[in-house]
This record gives sequence, C-alpha cells and structure tokens, in this order.
Amino acid sequence: MMSVRAINGCSIIRAATSCGGPPVSLFRHRIQRLRASHLREFSKLGLDFPLIRVKRRFLGNNGGGDATSCSSCIHSLVESVSEELESINRRKRSRLRVRASVKVKLTSYGEVLEDKLVNQELEAGLLLEFKKDADRVLLAVSHRRDGKKNWMVFDQNGVTCSIKPQQITYIVPGVYNFDHTGLTDFLQRAQENLDPQLLEFAWIELLEKNKPVTPEELAEMIYGRSDSLESYCAHFLLSQDEIYFSVLESKGSRSIYSPRPTEQVEELLRRQRVKEAEEKEFQEFIQLLKSAKKAPSHAKPPKSSWLADDKLQDKIGSLEAYAIDAWATTDQRKLAGTILKSMGLQKTSVSALNLLIDIGYFPVHVNLDLLKLNLPTHHSEAITEAAEVLLSESSDIDAVRRIDLTHLKVYAIDVDEADELDDALSATRLQDGRIKIWIHVADPARYVTPGSKVDREARRRGTSVFLPTATYPMFPEKLAMEGMSLRQGENCNAVSVSVVLHPDGCIAEYSVDNSIIRPTYMLTYESASELLHLNLEEEAELRLLSEAAFIRSQWRSEQGAVDTTTLETRIKVVNPEDPEPLINLYVENQAERAMRLVFEMMILCGEVIATFGSQHNIPLPYRGQPQSNIDVSAFAHLPEGPVRSSSLVKVMRAAEMNFRCPVRHGVLGIPGYVQFTSPIRRYMDLTAHYQIKAFLRGGDNFPFSAGELEGIAASVNMQSKAVRKLSNSGLRYWVIEFLRRQEKGKKYNALILRFVKDRIASLLLVEVGFQATAWVSEGKQVGDEIQVRVEEAHPRDDLILFKEII
Repeated sequence: MMSVRAINGCSIIRAATSCGGPPVSLFRHRIQRLRASHLREFSKLGLDFPLIRVKRRFLGNNGGGDATSCSSCIHSLVESVSEELESINRRKRSRLRVRASVKVKLTSYGEVLEDKLVNQELEAGLLLEFKKDADRVLLAVSHRRDGKKNWMVFDQNGVTCSIKPQQITYIVPGVYNFDHTGLTDFLQRAQENLDPQLLEFAWIELLEKNKPVTPEELAEMIYGRSDSLESYCAHFLLSQDEIYFSVLESKGSRSIYSPRPTEQVEELLRRQRVKEAEEKEFQEFIQLLKSAKKAPSHAKPPKSSWLADDKLQDKIGSLEAYAIDAWATTDQRKLAGTILKSMGLQKTSVSALNLLIDIGYFPVHVNLDLLKLNLPTHHSEAITEAAEVLLSESSDIDAVRRIDLTHLKVYAIDVDEADELDDALSATRLQDGRIKIWIHVADPARYVTPGSKVDREARRRGTSVFLPTATYPMFPEKLAMEGMSLRQGENCNAVSVSVVLHPDGCIAEYSVDNSIIRPTYMLTYESASELLHLNLEEEAELRLLSEAAFIRSQWRSEQGAVDTTTLETRIKVVNPEDPEPLINLYVENQAERAMRLVFEMMILCGEVIATFGSQHNIPLPYRGQPQSNIDVSAFAHLPEGPVRSSSLVKVMRAAEMNFRCPVRHGVLGIPGYVQFTSPIRRYMDLTAHYQIKAFLRGGDNFPFSAGELEGIAASVNMQSKAVRKLSNSGLRYWVIEFLRRQEKGKKYNALILRFVKDRIASLLLVEVGFQATAWVSEGKQVGDEIQVRVEEAHPRDDLILFKEII
C-alpha cells in the first residue's frame, strides 16, 4: 500500500486518521517545502537527509502517524542535522580514498559525473557478494588466490570454495581484513535494515531530479551514511528490486541504477499485485492438497470437487498430465513440477501419481494406460440423444424380407458378465442325417446407417473395450442393450447364416438372411459344458451343435489347420475404486467342449460370409493368414495343449487382409474368412453387415468400395491394436495384484513352455492361466511341470518374480 500512496500522491506522509489539531496537509506542505529547499542546502554541505529516519520518526515504523507525531517531526529534522554534522568528517575521509582512482565521463542524463564503475582490486580480507548459482547469491570473505584469476573464499554457510571474478556481484566498500566468523552477525544486522519501502521514497526523490544512483549514494539517502553495512543493504535492495529501479550501466561488480518512469512503475506494481494474488491462490491450493493428503480415506474430497473450479482444474490437470508423461505444454509441466516441489516431493511421474492417489483424486488402482491412451469412456450427450432417437423412431426397412425363425430353439453362449450378446446358435438334423446349423448374429444395422452420427462415433472407437474393472461399449449402452443385443424370450432382429454340413464337416449348402429369432437360453460356458456333460435328451439341439463342432474341427485339421488352444485368464474386479477390491479370477480352457463349440461355429460363419461375398463380388474385410510351412509333426513330441500351442504360435506368419476377394486362412484351414459375429463390439464386423445387408436388399450399391474399406480398416485396426494392448496390460496388472495378495509361500503348478535363455524358462501357471519367466533347475525340459512360488509382486511396476520350489 505504501507504494501506491507514493505514486498517487508523491508523498511519504499518510493522511491523518484522528480528529483535532492542525490538518496533516499543513505538515505535509511544510515538509515538502523543507525537502524542496532546505534539504538542498543540506546536500551542499554533504547532509543528504536520511529517509530511514524520516520514515521512523515522521511516519512511525508502520508507516503511519497522527497530527502530534507530525508536529514532533520538525524537531526531529533539526536533531538529525546535528547528527549528520558529527559524522560528516568521517565520511569525507572515507570518500578521499575512492576519489583517487575516479574518472570523469558524460552520462546519458547529460551530467558530468565521476565514473562510478571503477572496480576495487581483489585482495584477501574483502567482504564480497558472489553468485553461487542461478538462484542464489551469498556473502563471503576473500581468502587467497586460486590460480591466476580465481579466488578462494569463506562463504556465509561456512563453506570454502573457489570463485571466478565474474561471479562477484558486489564488493562491500570500506571493509578490509574482515574476519569470516563475523559474517553471520553482519548478515543479521543487514537484515534489520532491509526495508523495501525505502526504495519507494528514494525513487520519488530521484525521479524528480532525473538522477541515477549507486548503492553508496542510495545508502546516503536512505540511511544517512554510506558505511559498509548501509552500502551493502542499499546494494541488496537495488539488486533485488524489480519495481522502482533498473540497471543503467554495469561493469564487473559495480552498477549504476536509474529510477523507472512512473508509468512503468505503475504497470510493474499492477503485475506484482497480480503475481501476489496468484501466489496466494497457489499457496491455498497447496494447503488444500496437504489437508486432503492427511485426511482419512472416507473424508477425502471427491474427485468432482477438484474439477468444479477452472483454476483448480488447471492445477490438478497438470499433475494428472505429469503422472502419465503427457503434458500438453511446457508451462503445464513447469506448473506440476512447482506443485510437487512445494509439497516436498521429487519431480517425477511416480510422485505425481502417488500424490493424486493420496488426495483421493485417483483410486489406488487407477489404470494409467487408459489415461495415457485417452480412450473415450463415455458417450457424449449428443451421441446418447441421437441413439435415443434411433431406438424410438427408426423403422425396420428389412421387415418384409425377414424370415421367421422363432420356432427354433436358440442358444446364446457367452461369459457370465457379458452385457451385450452378438450371436446365438441353433441346430437340427435333417431327414438325410446331415446336420443343419444356424448362426444368428445381432443386427445393429437395423438401427444405424453408414455415415450417421452414431456410426461415425462407433468408427472412431473401433471396438468396445473390455477391462477387468469396466466395459466401455462401442455404442451407447441403451441402444446396444435394448435395441441391438439378443434378449432371452423376446423377438429379436438378426442376420442368420444357415449351413448344412456334409458328414465329413465341409459345407454342403448355406444361406444368409435377415431374420427374426427368439433366444431360448442364455448360457455361460460353464453351464453349457455342464449340460453337454449331462447329455440330456431334451437338449438334443445342443448335442447336435457339439457334434457339428467336432466334425468341423476334424475337417479343418485335415485342411492344415493348426490347433492353438491354451488356457485363458479372465478377471472381474468388484468395486475397483476401493483400495482392496474383490478380484474374481477365472481360468478358461479353450479345449473345453462349450468353448470349442462356439469357436468352431464362429469360424464356420466367417467361412460362409467369405464364400457368399466371393460368389456375389461383395467388397468385404476378408482376413487370411498365409499357410506357414509348419510341419506339425515336428512338434508332436510336445504335450498337446498350451505347450504345443505356444511353440506353434512362435513360427506362424502374420495375418493379412484383402478387400476384394477371400484370402486363404492357413492357420484356420479354410479358404476364406470374414469376421461377422460381433457387430455390436467390433466396427469392422459392422462394415461387413452393411455390405451384406445392402446386397440382401436387392442391389450392388454397396456403402463402401474396396478402397474405402481399406482406409477404414487402417484406422480401426490401429485403434483395435491399442485397445488389445490396454486389455492385456490391465489383465496383467490385476493378475499380479491377485498373486500379491495370496498367502506368502503358496505353491503354483507351472508348465515349462520354452527356454528363453540358458535356464530361464517361460512358464504357464496352470491355476491362474498366467505366463511368466523364472530360472529352472538343470534337467528340466519343455513340457515338464514344476512348482513355483511368488518372491515379489508389484503390479504398479509390472514386476512379478517367481522361484522354483525344488
């Protein structure tokens, strides 16, 4: 506030706050007259009046005063003159020593002044200030030379170090043979004199005179003397000031300062106020972080509270970006670093992550990969509204073409937590003994059309995301569940692929139709396997499906198919926001009858769609895998199942795509393949539906050309690859967390899949379906089963160590 008064009123006297007595303006007028006339006379005698005494005697230590104190100030001024006369002779003697080496030059102010930039020669015992680093200056005493130019000094922290002359920022005048043990006392006395408000008073005086100033001259003005202590204090005030003065000229450790123009000072003060407000706001944020960090789990502020205010959101957002190494700007990174430093933490992503967990912003098990990929986890309001319209208003343009298959018994088999069901199966035995199969696939193209708002969003996502903690669907949930998904006991729109098999398993007849079905059973793999095991007469259709799957598997094997069945882990985390959520782990054997049944039927459907597309020249996303020259017999010595599958997968060639005609899929042992059975979950399956349904409507005006499909596939496959990586990392995290929680020393059975290097083997833990590596003892071979225990498990670091139990 003092600085504002000085600018607006050009006065160092505060208005009176009490009634009675002569008005303060009168005293102010007299003091100003005294300053304007009498003080100039004092200056001629070397009596520059000390502003620090004006402040203390006239304004008081707090910068204020009443009429009585103003009156007594006049007497104080006279007393101060007497004090100055007593010390004038000593100051003059001090000046004589400096004048001997002074030069004269014409300054930019148009005055002939003594050259005040002459540097004092370095010698032992001088008191000096030097720049320790970019942020610190220290006071020190010169001790001795260190080489030709450098000097050894004792600094204020009691450290002896070597400095370069360029590091010296000020040599305190009038000090020789200074004892370095007195540094602490000197600094303490200097601290008592460092009042930045004195610069404001001096600035007013010097601005009126349009006069530059040295630290020693400023010391005369504000302290009434230029002894060593006062000169250093004046230097320190000037060198740290960013408002009233700027460096006019500088040479070595000497500088001359000039008062800034009033307009510039006003702008700098405005900026300073803004900066102080920001600093206050920042410190309040730091206190908020500290309070949240100390609070118990149940009392921590909700995540929404950190996002309610834009400024809070910016700061918390910078920490979030720092935690995942994804800051948008350098300023965002610096802000996060400043926050971490203020919290006493290291500037690392781990520190940012732990802080966000400690304040309750992130759950303990936050999925960092999900944040890094920035995948959409919610549908926007616009997309949700568009989906609602489709659900309530869209008409079925294929209604007249749908065949009624509601008389069939329909089995939908999937994992127990599946929210959206894409496919279901039916079967019957024809009079000639052959098996007829229907693969019914959900019909999302009944609602969405290529290029629509909902379709574009589905394309952008590429696929639904299935994680142990959550599912993020490709379509808005209500549209997917209530409109597109197959529902038990309800009439549902579908695209049904019917196939008649020859006894050897090859395709005899097929058709593709729009249909209406009524799903009879919604089965999990476990319940379907149990029904098959019971061999119930009333479930003859399910047995037929299993029989068809078996003969299809045999036929594909004869065509060169490679069996890659293995163990597969599935995890469902209940209440993932909790520090210790419930982890449900399932291990699925792909060789089990129900899983094998569904797998074979999906391959059969893909082969039929590829054949149908080829027959009618339909551009489709045909998938193939060149027939690798795999001699399966070379792996016959390995146990069937995961061990053999692991070795076979290692020598397989990469898959490829064609959008004009089928490509042989050597690994599946079929002439062509199109993914068609998951149009609610995979966008490329949906494109196949668009193309097939366009043909079924009676034309060849397909929504996409082969080239357009290729472009769509490029972006969708890239997104799908990222999602697969995310799913795998999420699964691995929770498996490691599951193992970390198990009883220490617990034994696990593990199959040796292969040797990575020397005795380090790749293992498959049978009980958890998890692959890891461990050192195994001599004599163990691929395919052997050993026992291991967990030595260390740190899911956040993706670290799991096993040790063989011998």
